[in-house]
Amino acid sequence: MPVACPNRTSGRTITEPFHAFDARHPHVYRALERMAACRLAAGATRVSLKDLFEDLRRQLPHGVPGLNNNFTALYARRLIAAHPHWASAFELRRRRAD
Repeated sequence: MPVACPNRTSGRTITEPFHAFDARHPHVYRALERMAACRLAAGATRVSLKDLFEDLRRQLPHGVPGLNNNFTALYARRLIAAHPHWASAFELRRRRAD
């Protein structure tokens, strides 16, 4: 069983703040999903969630408060869960914590 590495400032793992953020900002996932689909439809074979995050930040007039780069891996996993045929487009590493 993996050992959870708590977030140093809050004592929580990144999963908890991610789920809270995702619940408050469902439009972020929808935008990332749309952007990934467009890139793949245009012929991309690899998609970087970090690049999608930066594009999203530029597209939104006031940004998204709390859009944390630490969430990129969790969004990638969520996209793959919803679209298993996209799995080869995203590079995932083994998670150390839940």
